[in-house]
Amino acid sequence: GGAIVIASARLILNTKDVDYYVSYDNEKVGELQGQALLDGMKAKFPDKKNYNIELFSGSSDDANAPVFFKGAMKILQPKIDDGTLKVVSGQTDIKQTATAGWKPENAQARMDNLLTANYASTEIDGVLSPNDTLARAIITSVKAAGKKDLPIVTGQDAETASVKLIISGEQYSTVFKDTRDLAKATVDLVDKVLSGGKPDGLDTTTYNNDVKVVPSILLTPHEVDKSNYQALVVDSGYIKAEDLK
Repeated sequence: GGAIVIASARLILNTKDVDYYVSYDNEKVGELQGQALLDGMKAKFPDKKNYNIELFSGSSDDANAPVFFKGAMKILQPKIDDGTLKVVSGQTDIKQTATAGWKPENAQARMDNLLTANYASTEIDGVLSPNDTLARAIITSVKAAGKKDLPIVTGQDAETASVKLIISGEQYSTVFKDTRDLAKATVDLVDKVLSGGKPDGLDTTTYNNDVKVVPSILLTPHEVDKSNYQALVVDSGYIKAEDLK
């Protein structure tokens, strides 16, 4: 019956010729980011009842970017609707929040513009960032604008440079997706399928590639902040302690 095609990390779109998808649960990644943003602002600004935020999403040509954003907005939209959160710029549509090519310079330029246009005399409390590279660009922009308090900024990928900023208190959080677990899950799936077995625990509803729903193995991502980075990324051997010095 031909080759078995397994997509790993990025779903292959618009074809029936993909049999399985192995990935982290990307909607869950977004949910963790949205929740971290809320938790972080509550902790950093205990006297505030309302928060000013801005939203960033990934590259519009990346199938994962809208999934991250959808997950985050599942958490944030109700709080925008009830007035707890105010997106001061009004830019809440994914087309407005997108970052072409996931390039940090694009995120930094957009953040510069948002601050100039909307925050000259207003504090910014939080920024939804879909990954660590963009988080650092956003933080650089806010620092350059001379803001008194850095906003709560989310991330993803547990990049060493961002874990350092989490330790120093400049970036609030990241989402850790252990690439070693992804590789292992992919190998296990291949072994199972090649031996004629049927994989366990398949998600058969979430990932539609526009031709069919692709049976998926979805791994659980983890929110990482100052309180748990040691256990999750250092003790697991993902980042060496000396690299965080």
